[in-house]
Amino acid sequence: MTGSLRKAETVSLIALLVSFVFFVSTLLLGVFQSMLGVYLLSWLMLASALVWLVLLIQFKHRTKAEQEKLDMAQLAKSDKQKTIFSSGGDRMAMLAVAQKRLATFEKWVLPIAGVAIAAYQILIGIFLYRRQVFGMYDWQADNPLLGAVLMVVVAFLLFLFSRFTTGMSSQSDWKPLRAGGSYLLAGAAAGFLLAIGLALAQFRHTVFLDVIEVIIPGLLIVLGSETIVNTVLDVYRPRVSGQYSRTAFDSRLLGLFSEPGGLLHTVAHTIDYQFGFQVSQTWFYKLLGRAIVPLILFALLTMYLMSAVVVVGPGQGAIVERFGSPHPEDGGRVLSPGIALKWPWPIDIAYVYPTDHVQELTVGYVIEDTEAARRQPLLWGEEHHAEEYDLLAATTSEAVDEDGVVPVSIVRANIPIQYRIRNLRDYLYNHQYPDKTLEAICYREVVQFTASSTVEAEDRTRTGVVAPTGKSLMGEGRLAAAHELKRRIQAAADEAGLGVEIIFLGLQGIHPPPQVVPEYQDVIAAVQRRQAEVLNAQADSNKTLIELAGSIEMVKQLYDLALAFGEAREADQIDDIEALRQDLLDAFARARGHVFRTLRRAESSAFARTEAAKGEGLRFDGQFRAFTAAPELYPRFLRLGVLEEALESIRKYVVIADPEDYEVYIVDLQERLMPSLYDLDLGLDDF
Repeated sequence: MTGSLRKAETVSLIALLVSFVFFVSTLLLGVFQSMLGVYLLSWLMLASALVWLVLLIQFKHRTKAEQEKLDMAQLAKSDKQKTIFSSGGDRMAMLAVAQKRLATFEKWVLPIAGVAIAAYQILIGIFLYRRQVFGMYDWQADNPLLGAVLMVVVAFLLFLFSRFTTGMSSQSDWKPLRAGGSYLLAGAAAGFLLAIGLALAQFRHTVFLDVIEVIIPGLLIVLGSETIVNTVLDVYRPRVSGQYSRTAFDSRLLGLFSEPGGLLHTVAHTIDYQFGFQVSQTWFYKLLGRAIVPLILFALLTMYLMSAVVVVGPGQGAIVERFGSPHPEDGGRVLSPGIALKWPWPIDIAYVYPTDHVQELTVGYVIEDTEAARRQPLLWGEEHHAEEYDLLAATTSEAVDEDGVVPVSIVRANIPIQYRIRNLRDYLYNHQYPDKTLEAICYREVVQFTASSTVEAEDRTRTGVVAPTGKSLMGEGRLAAAHELKRRIQAAADEAGLGVEIIFLGLQGIHPPPQVVPEYQDVIAAVQRRQAEVLNAQADSNKTLIELAGSIEMVKQLYDLALAFGEAREADQIDDIEALRQDLLDAFARARGHVFRTLRRAESSAFARTEAAKGEGLRFDGQFRAFTAAPELYPRFLRLGVLEEALESIRKYVVIADPEDYEVYIVDLQERLMPSLYDLDLGLDDF
């Protein structure tokens, strides 16, 4: 029996040395060859070395205790002739020092060692996760193929030694070896998977290696947590005298794969050990023992074949990589919504993305996504978000200060930009971080656009009318500026091959810094007043032109024809003069408004004057003929006509007398208040 325990002690020592040697070698290999997976495996090997160290000490105590039992048995034979009054029993109890030390070790030291190993596993697992997530080193393997070969050697040696120690643990005296053998098997499995991952990494396929690098620290945390749980359960588990008490760090999870007898035997033994129920003697266990392997193989095959089915939901798109290549010539393809088939993993791997989902990024500010922030009104005089960035804008002022610095305007831009994926292959593979690339493009275009824009841009035409140019950030040209900026960002994204479509860009969040809001408001008010005056003048101009010729287009046509007619006259181009004169007359004929009225009045006046002149000529000709016919009578007739016209409203008295007559005529010129009887018209003339 002592030789048997010494053999277990020797195996524990060799396993300890193997674990420690592999810990040092994998640690150095991982650090100097920049192999993160190998570096993580070294800490799992250190946990295995700690377990074997505890087992070595345990078997040393067991060897000493067994040797002590043999010595005490020999001593008992020599004391057979003692009387019943001898103190042999008390002396035996006093001599059993090694057995007491073993009992104390297995009762107290083993649980404490299990808790210590569990604490190491949990802490180192968390530390390795943080080291991996935050990227404290640039883990780019220099020679992954060499690492794959070394991992195959390590995995093979660990697997052989784990099977040897696990086989020994089937003997009752060597059962503690099962804990160390399980850890060696875990190291062998991790080494074998790392060998596969490193071999794939040699051909630039790092997905499998990345998964293994995440699993190893997680395995340490799981094993440590299981040890803590086993320690708690050991407190409430009943102890049976003479039965092997399983240590807390003897992993039940690893034992499912490493313990001899199969998976079901391991489960049944665990239940028997924990609750005292003989599961292995039931009919269900025996039936399951015969059918479990085909059922597991069928389930695994079904699950594997399910990897050949891709379900793409509405508004989604999927891209299939064949052996890591997304290019169509290598078998890669883009899938539309629906159910599609592909080659099973790892030949084809499908990645599903929300292509129709509208994504948003913010430019110029960092949004504070809280309920209070969403309810807060956006006012110029207050800060809008947690962080806002200042941008320089051009100014129309030509003044330069005494230091020669050109004046600029400072604005803050809170610009939400919404986009969606238009070309999934370009979005995923043209850039490593497409969202960050799009954000950088947006910031670049926004900075360039604001630097070349003004707070209120203007373009003065030849008529003096002021109109927005499309680069106004805070005036009426804001909508045109938003369209222009959206066009620039879309063009830059297309040039970079991002495969996105800019759906919306909002410039409503352009505002001045809160410290200078009053000054900005004064500037904007002055610009608006000037724009109002210009627009009023433009309205008056349009009104005058419309009243002049009926429409602005007619005025422009008359102006152009008159200008061309004048130039033709100066150049003495006779043919052009006549053609332009006719066109000008036709245009004047079509004109309305003041031009129409003026032309009609001119035509009417010309007609009236012409006809009056004709009438005057005819009248003069008639007078001349009358004068010729009666030279004495016609002048008197004219004189009487003039007197009649001139004295029409004056009462006249006509006295007919002979110039040679000397009679005196008395005429009563007084006004009568009442007419006399002789003046009354009695209608007697009718009879």
